[in-house]
Amino acid sequence: MRKRPSQNLGPEENPSAASHVLSRRAVLAGLPLLLAGCGANYGSMQDGGFNVAPVDITTMDRDLMRQEVAWKGNEKPGSIVVNVPERRLYLVLAGGRALRYGVGVGRSEGMNFHGSAVIGRKEKWPRWTPTSNMMAAMPRYRPYAGGVGGGPDNPLGPRALYLYRDGRDTFFRLHGTTEPETIGQAVSSGCIRMFNQDIIDLYNRVPVGTHVTVVQR
Repeated sequence: MRKRPSQNLGPEENPSAASHVLSRRAVLAGLPLLLAGCGANYGSMQDGGFNVAPVDITTMDRDLMRQEVAWKGNEKPGSIVVNVPERRLYLVLAGGRALRYGVGVGRSEGMNFHGSAVIGRKEKWPRWTPTSNMMAAMPRYRPYAGGVGGGPDNPLGPRALYLYRDGRDTFFRLHGTTEPETIGQAVSSGCIRMFNQDIIDLYNRVPVGTHVTVVQR
């Protein structure tokens, strides 16, 4: 029995076949983006009596979203590596894997912490007090010399992880932000900014004493 002509048509002559091919291509093209965002929720959430605003993922660089990636470093699972030039933070997992987060870093190399530290303290909805150096560099911070209580308007966001070295506070933190559009940029006074949803995620995964390495190579 002869096949019907429509069964021999290519996508150019057969609209149904063309639609199928284009649909499949669209799915395949979008698959990396779907996988990149898998498990990463950037929606609105309630936390500690406050609302954490959603991140507009339609305008953000999808590569900044939290995602699991391959890891080739020598750091032990459970440790954190911040790569300043990449503007990425890695939480090392077992089996040659890591969770990667987009971050904002210091405006200049001299502002960034570098080397090794440990998380000496963790705080939910932390209080923020600008340092004397910050107020000298940015006079607009002077009205906040007495500190700002935790809440949605606090520059540290919903969580802060405090970096300590030799038992002393370095005054550098991993924290959230009121300016999610700055993630992936060099804009801070030296601390490492993260999306609020990401700092909550990281806070829940790491204990006090976690080893942190900040590299600038």
